Amino acid sequence: MTRGCLGAAALALSLLLAGPVVAKQADSIAEPNTQVPVGNRHYAATGFPDRIVASPAQDAARGVGVSWRTDTTVNAPVLEWVLAGDSPDVGTPVRVVAATRALDTENGPAHYHRADMSGLAPDTLYLWRVQGQGTWSAWNQLRTAGAAQQPLTLLYFGDTQNKNLSHVSRVLRAGLKAAPDARLSLFAGDLVSGGDGQDDSEWGEWFAAAGWLPQETAVAPAIGNHEYVEEFEDTPQERRVLGRHWPVTFALPRNGVAAADTSTYWFDYQGVRIAVLDGTSALDLGSAAAQAAWLDKVLADNPHPWSIVLLHQPFYSPREGRENAELRDVLLPVVRRHRVDLVLQGHDHTYGRRGEGDAATPQFVVTVAGPKQYRLSAQARATMAPVGEDTQLFQVLKIDPQHLRYEARTVTGRLYDGFELTRRADGVKQKVELTDGRIAPRDCTRTQTLKGRADRCWE
Repeated sequence: MTRGCLGAAALALSLLLAGPVVAKQADSIAEPNTQVPVGNRHYAATGFPDRIVASPAQDAARGVGVSWRTDTTVNAPVLEWVLAGDSPDVGTPVRVVAATRALDTENGPAHYHRADMSGLAPDTLYLWRVQGQGTWSAWNQLRTAGAAQQPLTLLYFGDTQNKNLSHVSRVLRAGLKAAPDARLSLFAGDLVSGGDGQDDSEWGEWFAAAGWLPQETAVAPAIGNHEYVEEFEDTPQERRVLGRHWPVTFALPRNGVAAADTSTYWFDYQGVRIAVLDGTSALDLGSAAAQAAWLDKVLADNPHPWSIVLLHQPFYSPREGRENAELRDVLLPVVRRHRVDLVLQGHDHTYGRRGEGDAATPQFVVTVAGPKQYRLSAQARATMAPVGEDTQLFQVLKIDPQHLRYEARTVTGRLYDGFELTRRADGVKQKVELTDGRIAPRDCTRTQTLKGRADRCWE
C-alpha cells in the first residue's frame, strides 16, 4: 500500500472514531427551546397568510371560527368557503370579511384576523381559504361535526410547550397517523413556554410542528399558565396578566364566563358537551367561584350523553409539591354533581389517571406531549394507575352514544393506557380497562437533567 493510501486510511479511521465522540458531546448539551438563532426573525409576518387555525363554534355542526396572521399591509381580508367537490373548479365561494387586530412582538408588527363561517350543514365537507396581501392560503378541507348519534374520533394532547419544532412535531404527526379520521383536537394548555416579548418564535414553531392539523381538524385549546405573563416580577406590584398572543391566535367561541371571557368557553361536538376552564385564572386571579357557577349552568342543560371538562392545572396533581386546592374545593363539586365523564388536564409533565372510588366516572387524566418531563410524587404512585415518566404521549378518543373508548399511546404508537366507558339504557356508566397490548408503566432512569436538575427527568 502506498504512503498516500496509508494516509487516507488513517484519516478515514480517525474520522470514524471521532464520529461517536462528536455525537456524544452534542447529546450532552441541553437543546435550546427553539431552533431560531438569537436575533433571527425567521417567523416574522409577511403578506402571505400563516398561523392559520380553525376552531369549533358553539354548535360545531353549523359553524367554524378561523384565525390567521399577516403583516400590517393587510387589513380586513376575507375568508372564502364553499362545499368541497372533486373538481379544481370550486365554484362561487361565500366570502366573509375578517376582523383585524394588531400585535407587536420581538419579530416585529403583525395583524391577526378572525372570520367565522356560519350557517353550515352538519357532517359536511367544506373547502376554505384565507387572504393575504395579493395572496391566498391553500384550499383547506374541514368536515363539520355530525349528528349526536354519529361516531366521533378526537385527539387530545397534553402540554407541548418546549422544543415544539424539534420534539413535538413527531407527536402530533403520530396522533394524526393513528387517528386519520379525527375531526377535533384538544390541547390542555401551555402550548408554548415564553412570555410576551420572547415567545413569538415559539408560536411560530408550534404552528410549524402542527403542520396542517390546525386547518383540517377543529382545534380547541385550554389556556395554560405559560400563556400568561408576570408583570412587575419580584416587586410588590407583581401580578399575572393574560399574554397578548392568546386572544388573537385562536377564533374560539365567545360564550365564557365574564371573569375569563377569552379563556373559558364551551361547545357541542357530535354527542359531547365540552367545557374549557381557565385554571390559572381560577387559582391566581380569583375567578374560581365565577367559573364554577358558569360551569354549573353549562353542564346543567347538556342534552348529550357525554361530557368532557378540559383545563390545564389538574384537580389531582401527580407531581410532587403541587396542590391545586381551590380547584378541588370550588370547581370539583360541580364536576361531581354533573357526573362529568372525562377531565382532561396537563401542567405536570407526567402521566397519571385516576377515578373516584368505584365509580366509573369521572376519569381524571394528566398527560404530556412535549419533551419537558417531571417526576411523579409518591402520592401519585399510590393513587393513580397507570402512571408514567419520561414519555411523550398522545391520546385518541372514539365516542358513540353508548361507548367512549380512551387510548393513550406513546409517540412510537405503543398502547400505554386504555379504558372503555359503556352507557347503559338507564344512563349508568360502566368502565372496562383495556389491557391487551398495554406496555408496562415507564419510569425515568436518569438521576438529573442535562442542566443538572434532579427534580426533573428531562428539560
